[in-house]
Amino acid sequence: MHPYLAEFIGATLLILLGGGVVANCILKNNKGFNGGWIVISFGWAMAVFVGVFVSASSSGAHLNPAVTLALAFCKHFAWHSVPFYIVAQIAGAMTGAFLVWVSYRKHFAATDDTASKLGVFCTAPAIRSYPDNLLTEIIATFVLVFGVLYIATPEVGLGALDALPVALLVLAIGLSLGGATGYAINPARDLGPRIMHALLPIPEKGDSDWKYSWVPVLGPVAGAALAALVYCLIM
Repeated sequence: MHPYLAEFIGATLLILLGGGVVANCILKNNKGFNGGWIVISFGWAMAVFVGVFVSASSSGAHLNPAVTLALAFCKHFAWHSVPFYIVAQIAGAMTGAFLVWVSYRKHFAATDDTASKLGVFCTAPAIRSYPDNLLTEIIATFVLVFGVLYIATPEVGLGALDALPVALLVLAIGLSLGGATGYAINPARDLGPRIMHALLPIPEKGDSDWKYSWVPVLGPVAGAALAALVYCLIM
């Protein structure tokens, strides 16, 4: 499979399963309604596992612009491929979000709360404070990328057998650091679905909170750059 296609498919599966568990837990009339943070965190971890496992042998399973940029900073990935990987990741995230909407269309219609509808697609802070929200995303993404840099090999990236440790890493981040901002830790994971929220004909969906959208993009990029810098200094 072509690496760009693998990134697209991996990101699609990541958001389909990750956004899907959120929809199952917070949209009305679902069998998983009120499943809670533990279910959501485990669902996202398993989404990462599936996305990485499927795409690892073909693309190294970045599935995240922050990871792609960090690997390029550390000279483990070619800079000329970075834009194509990022485009594939965002396109996959948009496709995954679309499929979540298709799967839960009736439940979106049955849900009155606009914040819940938006929460299926993208992140929002528990307490809105842009400096603090940005710092949280930087810290959480630092942990993710720093861990991934130790798991990935320069020659291959993430192999299929690395899907489990990466999933466990995301699970730990979600359980420990996710409550403040919803742990985007991935610009494509937040931006792609947020675009779909703006485009899809969801009844009474409210706005897409674009005034916050820069935080889950800039925060993960900054956290990734910092993780790459520290990794390169100590290795």
